[in-house]
This record gives sequence, structure tokens and C-alpha cells, in this order.
Amino acid sequence: MTRVRRGYIARRRRKKMRLFVSSFRGAHSKTIRIIAQQKIRALFSAHRDRDKKKRDFRRLWITRINAAIRETEKGVYYSYSKFINDLYKRQLILNRKILAQIAILNKNCLYSISNEIEDWKESPEMI
Repeated sequence: MTRVRRGYIARRRRKKMRLFVSSFRGAHSKTIRIIAQQKIRALFSAHRDRDKKKRDFRRLWITRINAAIRETEKGVYYSYSKFINDLYKRQLILNRKILAQIAILNKNCLYSISNEIEDWKESPEMI
């Protein structure tokens, strides 16, 4: 049987795979079979961790809001869950990311929001 010289298509595909895993160590960046497996694994982990990052940030924002609300000069404690519930009752549209930024950068603004909600709870107005 005569020798067949392969074309450039397979080489081009393998080269593209090698570029993806060029920062990996050892056989994970050298051997084609292992490169294919590692590429699948890396893409799967990236997809999974994008969702995990969203959960982690939401937990961080909730923790920051809760800490800022509970830290008052008067000693009156206002929990996170009650605060969010009152925001929904008052129909104030502020997401947790914005509230966490307010809690870090301008605590007085967060205190004024919580005071307004407490005042509204005591004397509810018809909207």
C-alpha cells in the first residue's frame, strides 16, 4: 500500500486545540487525546462556575446589606429579611447589588431608606 500524505485540515484542528491548552502543564498541553479531554473539562468547569459566580455574588451582597442594616448607632436591630420584605411592600425597586453598594459607599443613605420604611410601617399612607 502506498503512503498517503495527509492534508492540512487535521493539523489545523490540532493546532487550534493546542492553542486553547497552551498554558496547561505536562501532557495536558502536549498529547492530543489528553488535550481533547482537558478542553472538554475546562469548558465544562467554566460553564458551571459562571452560574456559581452569580450565586456567590448574591450571597456577598446579602451579607453586606445585612451587616450594614444591623450596625446602627441607636442599637435598634433591623434584620435583612424584614428590610427586603418592607422594600417589596413599599414597592421600592432596588436590587441587592445596588443596596450593597449603597451600604459600602454611603451608609447614611441606607439608614435613611430604612428609616423611611420604618416610618411608613408606623403610619401607612395610601398610594
